[in-house]
Amino acid sequence: MNVELGMWNVLQPEAYILILTGTGILIALVAWLPLALKRLPLSLPIVCIAIGAGVFLLPQVTLRPLPINYPEVTERFAELVVIIALMGAGLKIDRVIGWRRWAITWRLIGIAMPLSILAITGLANWALGLPLAVALLLGASLAPTDPVLAADVQVGPPKSGEEDEVRFGLTSEAGVNDGAAFPFIHLAILLSATATSGGPWLGEWLSYHVAWEIIGGIAGGWLVGKLFGWLTFHVPAETKLAKTGDGLIALSATFVSYGLTEMVHVYGFLAVFVTALTFRHTHRDHSFQFEMYALTEQIERLVMMVLLILLGGALVSGLLAPVGWIEAVVAVIILLLIRPLAGWVSLLGHRADRGERLTLAFFGIRGVGSIYYLAFGINHMTVDHAERLWGIVGLVILCSVLLHGLTVTPIMRSLDRQQGRDPDAEETAPLSVKILR
Repeated sequence: MNVELGMWNVLQPEAYILILTGTGILIALVAWLPLALKRLPLSLPIVCIAIGAGVFLLPQVTLRPLPINYPEVTERFAELVVIIALMGAGLKIDRVIGWRRWAITWRLIGIAMPLSILAITGLANWALGLPLAVALLLGASLAPTDPVLAADVQVGPPKSGEEDEVRFGLTSEAGVNDGAAFPFIHLAILLSATATSGGPWLGEWLSYHVAWEIIGGIAGGWLVGKLFGWLTFHVPAETKLAKTGDGLIALSATFVSYGLTEMVHVYGFLAVFVTALTFRHTHRDHSFQFEMYALTEQIERLVMMVLLILLGGALVSGLLAPVGWIEAVVAVIILLLIRPLAGWVSLLGHRADRGERLTLAFFGIRGVGSIYYLAFGINHMTVDHAERLWGIVGLVILCSVLLHGLTVTPIMRSLDRQQGRDPDAEETAPLSVKILR
């Protein structure tokens, strides 16, 4: 009997032991999967979603991680993933910010994103029959390019030289537009609130949610970046933070920047990205920049994989149940028509060849940012049949992960070859060179 009981305990381990084992496997995958997938037409998000679907299909797993059942947790967890990704994106951009140097960014933010929001809002209102405020919430949630899932099309580590026009454009766009989309989320909330009361909304939106929160976010992010830059690189040598060699400083800057700016009700997403750019600018060539980026990137991958595993679980738990053929057609139009056309229009007249413009227009990856924005909107306004919106967003993210994940490796390798770069050069570089990068 004791032997049988012992065997049963082995076959039925405690939940804590299972979680511990699973966490160890996940951390190993964080380190190994990017190398294993480097040449394959697969992306890390595809693998994570597949793992999540497999885990949550097991009969022993009874949790159903549907975002509609956990609205606050969904919002906060997605928020955490995004701000860490924004810090990593800002730290690895080598190009000094400027109007001309960042012209491609301003085009994608100022033209492509508003056009996408307008088109998705109109499509959702007409084809899906959503009220204007809810349609705008959907449009503003699905318009931004994601800073989390777009790692494969972004620039390389600091001073790595992997910053061509396409990679820079997609990285900087993802960094800026997660903050730039927020005014439209607030506009949807205001329209929803005033739909019955009929009160004024335009003045509040323009003065507070556009002017104050954008300017305040930029200013707050700059101040925090300056402060951390001075503490890290410019105080007396014996006490400056760079001496620690601890990349956790970047995580500290992320949380401080986001927390302080959110306290004064300005856009924390925008502040974190500006903090990262300012932090990087205080000493662009210091080797500690790489240490901060490397740690941030590792943490980002870990929390991203957890979230995508939960997304995979949500997909097999009924997330797409409210989705019909109309919603499926809308999702395809968003990914294959709206973003590519808006991106192409925004780049008309820009100094880039046809292949670069096509790549920039095509890789409008949707992901964690969309999850956050939809969760935020649903938690702050009245939305009937919210599960339908979650189904649409889940379908768009899934299609984006598959479409862009399967095409990113061959397209980016082909682009490298066209521009005279060897896409395999990094693989044959000495280990010391990789570490110095």
